[in-house]
Amino acid sequence: MTEQPILRRETQIAAPRATVFAYLTDPDKILSWMGSDAAMEPHPGGIYLLKGIGPRGGVARGAFREVVPVHRLAYTFGWEGGQEVPPGSSLIEIDLIERDGGTLLRMTHSGLPTAEQAAAHDRGWTHYLGRLASAAAGQDPGPDKGLSGNA
Repeated sequence: MTEQPILRRETQIAAPRATVFAYLTDPDKILSWMGSDAAMEPHPGGIYLLKGIGPRGGVARGAFREVVPVHRLAYTFGWEGGQEVPPGSSLIEIDLIERDGGTLLRMTHSGLPTAEQAAAHDRGWTHYLGRLASAAAGQDPGPDKGLSGNA
């Protein structure tokens, strides 16, 4: 049996941890960099729901597992209607570390079933973490046109 791929990404954001944390948990702030509708209950067991992601308008759903304000988030993740990555089937862990006058966001996405899914999600994370970094730093990332081939 092959081992499931694990995505790891780091992004330096020119904003304090509290600001970055808000852009990851406050539905209004999330919509400035990803999706068209969001419902977030950032506490263990609370819902993670984000609609309108990427060119196909995907709907991501999961539940928060761990919420340590301004330090750490962990939530399950998957796609409604997704056969390979159904809702809640993967895990996203985000650590926010004070560094260089801003925040180092360290993300791990595990539970993706194939290398192809990992590659598609990696492209998506590259796109959306760049948009998050802009929004949290006070810049307008512009309208999200998604990216073709996104998961």
